Formats: sequence, structure tokens, C-alpha cells
Amino acid sequence: MMREKSLRIMHHVSRIIYMANRLPHTNLIPGSMPTAVLVCGDPARATEIAARLDEHRLLAEQREYRTYMGVKNGRSLTVTSHGIGAPGAAIAFEELIAAGARQIIRVGTCGSLQPTVKPGHLVIASAAVQRTGYGREVVPDGYPAVANAALTLALNEAAAAQTIPAHTGIVLTRDAFFNGVVNANTPDYALMSQANVLAVEMECAALFIIGSLRHVQTAAILAVDGFVLEKTEDMAAFVDHAAEKKTAVAAAIDTAIQALINQSGD
Repeated sequence: MMREKSLRIMHHVSRIIYMANRLPHTNLIPGSMPTAVLVCGDPARATEIAARLDEHRLLAEQREYRTYMGVKNGRSLTVTSHGIGAPGAAIAFEELIAAGARQIIRVGTCGSLQPTVKPGHLVIASAAVQRTGYGREVVPDGYPAVANAALTLALNEAAAAQTIPAHTGIVLTRDAFFNGVVNANTPDYALMSQANVLAVEMECAALFIIGSLRHVQTAAILAVDGFVLEKTEDMAAFVDHAAEKKTAVAAAIDTAIQALINQSGD
């Protein structure tokens, strides 16, 4: 009985030590990861990205944060899902940096704000119009949300090998997906379009702000899954361009992986 009790106590203590050495939301170990990271909203997409590596293994899974570590063409890479929206995504970005990330590329989706940016195309975000509650809390008013120039250039160079058109420019990052009551804080899509904002999404500004604050390279490539000036976001929108979206997401994944491989000597 005493031995069994001692074993139970040792197991409990070991679990406490194990958890204490892990980051609280992602369950990652500080300083344990490769420096190059791909992030995406959907945990299932993280699995899809990991499957495109030469080898991979599940590193941690907690809440919406699913993390794989793998290798592609000799470069070690991490893949993590960050969920939907700036606040939750920002937690993933901060803990990834604590775990060792120094280059983070978001592979996501977006809604087009320009007639020339069509469903199935790619958008490489050079910067983001910051319209999130998260951003208002962590940086001063007017603070720019800008991607890293070198990593963005690497995405552009890798995208040139794809057959799908890729557009580079500013995106809009907002919090709400479904419409509420239009008010002074509701982004005006027509106005954003006139200002040559390419697309709307929900996490890039948080990524770029954190990159600037923590001295980490950040960038983003997005698959266009709709044209929001023509039809605003709703629950049926996801099936309208499913085939084009699937092809574009695959191209975005390949582009992001290649961009990180090309940056391995930097």
C-alpha cells in the first residue's frame, strides 16, 4: 500500500513538473521548437500542412492549438493552428515565440475587396489595416501592422512558381465575421476597396504587430474564398467557391513552405 501511494505521489509530482515546463495555452515547451513556423486558423489545416512535409509528428494539442514538428527538404519546421480571431491567435503567436519561433508565416483565407482579386487567387499581405479590439489594447493608436519585408519577398518569389495569380498589398483585419448592426466601428468595405485594400481577414494585424513588438519576422499568404463587395460573409458563403478555395489553399501552403526553405540560410 505504501509503495502504491508513493508511486501515485511521484506520478502527481511528475505531472505538475511536466505541466509547469509547458506554456499554458499551446502546451509547448519554451525554447524547444524550430525557428521557422507556419500558422493557420483551422486545426485540420495544420494537419493538412504537416502531411505535406517529408516527415512530421504531433508535438502538442490543447484548445484550438494543434502543433506539429517536421522536416521539408532538410529544414525543420513547426506547424500550429491558431483558431479564429485576433485575441486567440495572438496567444498562439506569443507562445510560439516563447517556444523558439523567429519566422512565422500565416496561411489563411480571405474575402476579396477588389474585382481583380478573384476567388481562387492568392493574396500576400504586406500590411494590415488594424481594426481589432486586440490591437487597440496592445499598441498605441496609429501603430502600423506591417509584415516583414524579407519574408514577404520570399513569399512573392515562391509564389512566382505557382500557376495561380498572386496579389501583394494591404489587407483589412477585423473582429466580426457575421454582420450585426451597422455603426461607426463597422468597416466600410466600399471605402476600403477605394483605398486599394485587397481583402479582409481576421488575424494578420495581430501577427504583424507581435512581429514588430517581439523582433520576429512575420508574413502572410491567403487564399481568396469569396468577393465580399458582391456578397458579404454569411453561413452559406463557404460552399460558393469550395473548389477554387481548395486549390488556392494548397498553393498557399506550398508557397509558404518554399518561402521558409528559401530563407533557411538567412
